[in-house]
Amino acid sequence: MEKTAKITFHGGTGSVTGANFLLEVDGKKILVDCGLTQGLKLADDVNWEPFVYDPKEIDILFVTHSHVDHVGRIPKLLHEGFRGKIYSTKPTKALSLPMLEDTAGILSKNTDIGLDKIYTPENIKLALSLWEGFDYHQKINVTPNLEVSLFNAGHILGSAMVLFTYNGKRILFTGDLGNSPSPILPDTEKVPDVDYLVMESVYGDRNHESRDERRKYLEETIEDNYKRKGTLIIPTFSLERSQELLFELNALVEGDRIPVMPIFLDSPLAIRLTDVFKQFREYFNESAQKAMSHEKYLFDFPGLHNTLKSEESRMIANVPNPKIVIAGSGMSTGGRVVHHERHYLPDPNNTILLAGYQAVGSPGRLIQEGVKTVRISGEDVIVRAHVVTIYGYSGHKDSDGLLNFVEDMQESIKKVFVVMGEPKSSMFLVQKLRDNLGIEAYAPEQGTSVTLSC
Repeated sequence: MEKTAKITFHGGTGSVTGANFLLEVDGKKILVDCGLTQGLKLADDVNWEPFVYDPKEIDILFVTHSHVDHVGRIPKLLHEGFRGKIYSTKPTKALSLPMLEDTAGILSKNTDIGLDKIYTPENIKLALSLWEGFDYHQKINVTPNLEVSLFNAGHILGSAMVLFTYNGKRILFTGDLGNSPSPILPDTEKVPDVDYLVMESVYGDRNHESRDERRKYLEETIEDNYKRKGTLIIPTFSLERSQELLFELNALVEGDRIPVMPIFLDSPLAIRLTDVFKQFREYFNESAQKAMSHEKYLFDFPGLHNTLKSEESRMIANVPNPKIVIAGSGMSTGGRVVHHERHYLPDPNNTILLAGYQAVGSPGRLIQEGVKTVRISGEDVIVRAHVVTIYGYSGHKDSDGLLNFVEDMQESIKKVFVVMGEPKSSMFLVQKLRDNLGIEAYAPEQGTSVTLSC
């Protein structure tokens, strides 16, 4: 007998961030992700509006991965009454604890709108008590007609695509799709016989450099900065981009490809997350596992300094150039990188390397677009430093990669819903899927629902 499944797009539409999708089948209400919408700051005001659905009625929350634009509103969901189950891979659960604690540390200072009552240690502890970690491909039976399994998205450690098999039909939520091949992660898995697809589109309208090209650009940028005796600032996301850059820098240092100089990882969160990475080596690809064998430490090489304390961070300014500083956050919206940017951006001998997605309106995006002055932490900072962008270090598939991902399921696919992208990127990918593959593709608006025949 034909049944129906209903999907409502409550977040992650018209925007890269804020993933939040509701699937309703057999009387069950299931969320996929519950993330913060981010732009000019860590979390935009739209995040504090009440959920459109009743959190008390949600049975299960599936988490695709532990970036804050996918997990950041879980404390708010709990604050408003959610007491269902939270399911993800085991690494995602482990990484989400430091990610949520870091987010809570920042947001709970905002007492005027009551975020200190939402982002509490108690709510994070409660989240973990409801949270269960699964292996990839492990079967999760939700109802007699609904089975769920997780496939490797290759985006960050533990990232997953969530496959719902309902009454014989297969509905896949991609979360974020990895920019395979990655230096440390396995490639994005192929998922066969998908009927309905909800997919990301961060880079739906543009392509990246190849892995070899990006390493070459990184090497050239470091050498240019060294010749100018400057400081190279790399704003980076604490989770995955930091570890990937360390892995690449390790190879460049060990292979004598770049001059020896001090390299600072100035992000307590990235240092803490790197410790979690060490617990899940079996999730890395074969070449990364091989590189980490023979009693060699993970993400550690001559010249690397981890600066945990704030006084250590401040002392970086006293270290003679040339040097490299890797610091959060990736879009320059906060974190320690803003102090380095204030100090180093005005000097034309220095370089800022943007190696990840920069949201519209964020300081990182403005610097990327060539502004001469940028406002950082309430201060106008002149930008005279060299600005370099390497798209290849993005953790997301590019336009061709996204098309190839769908092409592998072209025979079975009935409809594709393109989400988690700026409108231009999403619409470009929609048109590309229609033109190149003849697939029925849409970019849904926030709050819209679709009913699928199953």
